[in-house]
Amino acid sequence: MNNTIRVERAIKKMTQQQLAEATSVSRQTINAIESGKYIPSTVLALKIAGIFGKHVDDIFQLEDTD
Repeated sequence: MNNTIRVERAIKKMTQQQLAEATSVSRQTINAIESGKYIPSTVLALKIAGIFGKHVDDIFQLEDTD
């Protein structure tokens, strides 16, 4: 699964730590999601999308292998 979290954070001038605090997860979780090592739960994906004012599918995209 691909995502645009890093880009969205840059647009909002938001750090991984700030996003982590806003979604009640650790900074390491945000890092793992950004790097594609962890796929977030539906609830977390919705929280992240909401913070950026986007739809979930604007932030997360399935790859052909998913």
